[in-house]
Amino acid sequence: MTKPQWTGLLTLAVMCFVLGIPNGFSHADETPPATGGESPFPQRFDAPSFEGGHGWLNTSEPLDWQKLKGKVVLIDFWTYCCINCIHVLPDLEYLENKYPNELVVIGVHSAKFENEQDTSAIRSAIQRYEIKHPVINDADMKVWQKFGSRSWPTLVIVDPEGKYIGYVSGEGNRKTLDGVISKLIEYHRSKGTLNEEPLKFELEAAKLAKTPLQFPGKVLADAENNWLFISDSNHNRIVVSRLDGTLVDVIGNGKAGLTDGSYTEAQFDHPQGMELFGTKLYVADTENHAIRVIDLMKKTVETLAGNGEQASFRHPGGSLKEVSLNSPWAISELDGTLYIAMAGPHQLFKHKLGSQTIEVFAGSGREDIIDGSLTESALAQPSGITHDGKTLYFVDSEGSAVRKVDMQNKTVTTIAGPRDLPQGRSLFEFGDIDKPGAEARFQHPIGLVYHNNKLYIADSYNHKIRTINLSTGEVASLIGTGTAGNALGETPQLSEPAGLSFANDTLYIADTNNHRILTVNLKDNSIKELKIDGLEFQ
Repeated sequence: MTKPQWTGLLTLAVMCFVLGIPNGFSHADETPPATGGESPFPQRFDAPSFEGGHGWLNTSEPLDWQKLKGKVVLIDFWTYCCINCIHVLPDLEYLENKYPNELVVIGVHSAKFENEQDTSAIRSAIQRYEIKHPVINDADMKVWQKFGSRSWPTLVIVDPEGKYIGYVSGEGNRKTLDGVISKLIEYHRSKGTLNEEPLKFELEAAKLAKTPLQFPGKVLADAENNWLFISDSNHNRIVVSRLDGTLVDVIGNGKAGLTDGSYTEAQFDHPQGMELFGTKLYVADTENHAIRVIDLMKKTVETLAGNGEQASFRHPGGSLKEVSLNSPWAISELDGTLYIAMAGPHQLFKHKLGSQTIEVFAGSGREDIIDGSLTESALAQPSGITHDGKTLYFVDSEGSAVRKVDMQNKTVTTIAGPRDLPQGRSLFEFGDIDKPGAEARFQHPIGLVYHNNKLYIADSYNHKIRTINLSTGEVASLIGTGTAGNALGETPQLSEPAGLSFANDTLYIADTNNHRILTVNLKDNSIKELKIDGLEFQ
């Protein structure tokens, strides 16, 4: 994702490491001389400082180039809303594990959304995504500007002598980065400038309390069978209870993995959205890049679609057993077809139940909020999907928009929020405004559900549940103050809610950062926490 219209930035040369060509660098008004010698990357300059941030996380003290002397440093400019940034995290973990004594990864969190500027929100994101390296809160984007970043994610390498070597942008650069790091380690080890004593950091994970649920992502209520399904995302499992909270089953052994089998054998990796069809529960197994199917009668888990590998950009789909998918986030069944909010490629996919294929349904793959035909419309990280029996509705998180698919005319239109603005501006039009249509503003909505001619929206970064009256187009705030919190009572607060479902005029909410499920009685708007009796702490 590109941040538009930044001025006064350094002009940086793209890494040419894949070809083994030393990287060059040009400043606004000068070109530093090559350092010469045997360095594999001789054109270097002093890396900018980390000054200007709003505090550090995952470390007991701020870091500077003196403390990092002798280490290869990989700097990740990211923002936690961005699916591309999330896709980079496994690459960073791979490199950290491969070079534990020579490499230090530092995250520079340069926020896109207002909510992401808050240190406590970044802390929750670090815990949710299980990040183990230091992170600086670059809320004012001062570090971003000093390093000349232009898009999320951007990855910068600094050598053991504190010299800026170069950068790459986007995801899919593990091999390139690995090659650069290995060359730098070899050279500086021979030169005697490599520090191979590992650095120890105090992780935010140690501050995360053990709770029965941990960052629950989505919730699915079924009145007919008196079932409630919860994607207990950071426990890598699906929790099944009665609607009153009586525990029925736990599906998955809690370890991250892609393993089929019985409930106790099966493994998931941070599952999100679910859909029930008959006695089978379909699960968007997000970080496995797979769709799983749970047979509730046989008590087994199978992989319906996905080979466990992330698909390349604009992959068209294919055979269920062979296809690569890309961060499926939510599922909705309509007329025997599963429609999947595929966050990674900014598209909706579809799978006709009983068929052997899965394919793109809507979205060109361009990240934007552009209305139009199924093939010409542009989506922006769809993360929630529902329907009213005829029309599909979904939220585009990165565009802060609520949208629909007209199944007869085969078109995508925006119900509320920005759309069709030039130069990608729709991706940066967000806020908290209860007005109809294009005047409404949301902040990274991530879930929605249809009920009685209204859409209920999990407006995650506004910490609210909002509604849209489909007859009038009016947008209203139902629950939440706009500030993260966990209070209930007369003025209830939420913290990045992500999942919604209905049963018997009761709204079920996955209050993600509060690690809880809430229920709202729509008859009197009373709200309470739903305790899952018998669910073990982890």
